[in-house]
Amino acid sequence: MLFVLFQLEQTSKSIGSSAHMITTARVPADKPVRIAFSLNETPDDDAPENSFPLAFPELDQQLQPLPPCHDSTESMQVYKQHCKIAEEYHEVKKEIALLEERKKELIARLEQVEKESMDAAQLAKEYAELTEENRTLKLAQTQCVEQLEKLRIQYQKRQGSS
Repeated sequence: MLFVLFQLEQTSKSIGSSAHMITTARVPADKPVRIAFSLNETPDDDAPENSFPLAFPELDQQLQPLPPCHDSTESMQVYKQHCKIAEEYHEVKKEIALLEERKKELIARLEQVEKESMDAAQLAKEYAELTEENRTLKLAQTQCVEQLEKLRIQYQKRQGSS
């Protein structure tokens, strides 16, 4: 199958002579070929591929759907399919961004819960240590009270015997 389309573009703007370049694009061989060109002086940045606004400005240039050949139903179908895929791609990227944000929130929440859990474990350990220290101090206090009582009895015996 032979594919050819000619497009005449002006490549330089020199006074007195115009240099033109022929570029090709693919079209089905069974379709009529129409050659269109203009000899008007137009800036190079107004080239036909740039005359269509970007269908999806948030997409990278290389991912933009190319404008269709309006005379070709196949081209129109491919363009519509590409637009649909570009919309799906945009939706997936948006969903990925939302999921990444949710992931950050969940990680922050998990870190907070872990910190609180470590704080609770630290408090439980400190409570156990203080409880043990309290028990030890109560035992020491009981022993001191008993010893004091024994000393009072001994002191009273000395006082009574003297």
